[in-house]
Amino acid sequence: MHIEKFLDWQQKTAWNIARYHYNNNDLYRQKVGPHFPQHWHDLPIITKKDLQKPLSKIVTRGTNLSDSYVGSTSGSSGTPFFFAKDKFAHAMTWAIIRDRYSMYNLSGRDKQARFYGIPKEFSGYWKERFKDAMMNRLRFPVFDLSDAAMDRFLNLFRRHRFGYLYGYTNSLVLFARFLIRKGIVLHNECPSLKVCISTSEVCTPEDHTLLEKGFGLRHIREYGASETCLMAFDAPDGNWRVTEETVYTETADENGRPTVAGISGNILCTSLFNKALPMVRYQIGDIAVLNDRSATNIYRSLDQLLGRTNDTAILPSGKIAAGLTFYYISRSILESSGVLKEFIIRQTRVDRFVFDIVADRDLTVAEVETIKSKIASYLEPGLQLVINRVQQIDRPASGKLKHFYSELDRN
Repeated sequence: MHIEKFLDWQQKTAWNIARYHYNNNDLYRQKVGPHFPQHWHDLPIITKKDLQKPLSKIVTRGTNLSDSYVGSTSGSSGTPFFFAKDKFAHAMTWAIIRDRYSMYNLSGRDKQARFYGIPKEFSGYWKERFKDAMMNRLRFPVFDLSDAAMDRFLNLFRRHRFGYLYGYTNSLVLFARFLIRKGIVLHNECPSLKVCISTSEVCTPEDHTLLEKGFGLRHIREYGASETCLMAFDAPDGNWRVTEETVYTETADENGRPTVAGISGNILCTSLFNKALPMVRYQIGDIAVLNDRSATNIYRSLDQLLGRTNDTAILPSGKIAAGLTFYYISRSILESSGVLKEFIIRQTRVDRFVFDIVADRDLTVAEVETIKSKIASYLEPGLQLVINRVQQIDRPASGKLKHFYSELDRN
């Protein structure tokens, strides 16, 4: 479509799905109130807590759960819940995935090397294994990322004709670091590989460089949410292309007011086709910066993905800082030591931050002091830092690993 025609279609489709749920969903009608608004930004923001109820009580009338796709979030936001998508909306999600992957000549014929978690329960485990077999995937479990495990991974790449790697950013970065230490470029060992696609966790510029160096492949960032759709995908022109065909995406400040292009805000997304649940102005739980579209392009770009809204540190002064700030400040210093394999940061008290690091040696006094100095300069002085060298960093049940964890009780 021409851009003006497309934007008119997108706006009408967003209004239509909102009205549909208002007319057919008691939960959404309660949220909206007795009168359906005239202005889009007067529609309420739907949160995960709004939907944390038995599905049978909140699905929109006309939805048959037995004929819908039902899933659950991993709970990385701290608010897990079950969700439903009607079959057409779910099919549209897969149509978007197929379209974006085709930009890199990927299809179902290309075998996927999947660096991902897997349920430990018997039924969940075998269900995922069955899906892997049906979808031409070989899973690389991310719960053991020791050197011995990654040696086994490398041998699998030598034996199979994989088309691409796909998985959690942090797990792929660890594998890339392993290869770099060994002086190995993965594409030389498995020439059938085309690209590497990272998902789920924030990917820093340093991560991007490591992935392309270790794998010898183009690295593609994917951003999505199982309850909505694939939200953004790196296009060949270098832009992190926002999905416009199936989702209407906005950003808003803490008070729900829309933010303009170039300014960070909470991501709100409206599923244009899902008639099962009122995913209308749904607050997904991430903070991002969107750029505006050009006069001839229907696609906006995701300029930055800053992390989850709950990944924030409350400092003694009352200042609130993005938890990733600690990670960015510290990473360049820890990377330069040449011994770092992995690290996370935990806030255990309002003034105390614990760095759990996996490294070949203890950090020197000078390295620790440099980190303290940088954090005092960028954030505030007087913060206590504890460097805790560990053998490994345990992953949560999902297999995803965040860079920053707040252990403060904020209730």
